[in-house]
Amino acid sequence: MEFFYVLMPISGVSVFWPGLIILGLGVGVIGGFFGMGGAWMITPGLNILGFPMAFAIGTDIAHMAGKSLVSTMRHGKFGNVDYRLGVIMIIGTVAGFEVGAQMIMWLERLGKVDLYVRWMYVILLFLIAWMVFTDVRKRISKEKEAKEAGKEIDKLATGIEWHKTIHKLPIPPMMHFKAAGFTCSIWIPIFLSFLTGWLAGILGIGGGLIRMPMLIYFVGCPTHIAVGTDLFEVMISGLYGAGTYTYKGRTELVAAMIMLVGASVGAQMGTVATKYIKGYGIRIAFGIAVVGCMISIIMKLIPSYVAGTKALMDMMSTVLILGLVSLLSLYIAFRMVQGARREVAEKKRRS
Repeated sequence: MEFFYVLMPISGVSVFWPGLIILGLGVGVIGGFFGMGGAWMITPGLNILGFPMAFAIGTDIAHMAGKSLVSTMRHGKFGNVDYRLGVIMIIGTVAGFEVGAQMIMWLERLGKVDLYVRWMYVILLFLIAWMVFTDVRKRISKEKEAKEAGKEIDKLATGIEWHKTIHKLPIPPMMHFKAAGFTCSIWIPIFLSFLTGWLAGILGIGGGLIRMPMLIYFVGCPTHIAVGTDLFEVMISGLYGAGTYTYKGRTELVAAMIMLVGASVGAQMGTVATKYIKGYGIRIAFGIAVVGCMISIIMKLIPSYVAGTKALMDMMSTVLILGLVSLLSLYIAFRMVQGARREVAEKKRRS
């Protein structure tokens, strides 16, 4: 069994390397599909595999930066990236990220980083899952009402429409975002990106887990534009985050390189899949992934309160997170192949 473990030179822990490849490949597919670096699954996953939380955060950010570059280039070809919006959001993201990273260093000195970060993850994932499924429920209700009235609902309509209220804030300067299709105060995306950057720096994520819902529900981006623009932002914040965590000595580059082997392939698959699965298909799958990840983190918290459960909870959380990544990746790959076959059949029919 020793063959399946590799010693990490900086953190000094031995890690199950096939688990790193599964995480990299699976989250590459999932990240390219959902429009985020996938750190919301990798950081807990690395912690579950044995990395101390601070090293899990730094290592994941380094891995995420390279993978997001590949996905962003793909989404750009599909016209899914609003580069103007992405560049503006960099301002708040970088500032917020550094504030969050400094807070992690402070918590590490207090010896509280693992417990506090895990509980923050649980709370954040719960709120995001609630928001996603509330949106889906309201959208289904709107579709039902429209059908009963003999009308057809707008394909871009959402269940939650907070962005319509936010867009009414007349704080100059105002700016039009062509690809996303809306006009709003420039301060709205800057403020939201600072908030996501701060949370990203604390939780060790590119911010995609938080930024994609914010782009959809608070900024008003269509889902496919939110996916591409978010990946562009993840790429920038990931490169900055990788630099700052490496400087602080909390990045395990060996593990990051192992994960990138699978992630570079998976990111291509996930990005292409968005061509065939759009809108609420993406949101429902995203919500399921968030719930599964939240449960795995709760399992890791149980031994802190119930003695003698650590070995069992470690095994169960590892199986859950790797199983979740694998099943979601297979689902996305299946839908991609299914869509591609339909497209080929349609082309043959027309010719």
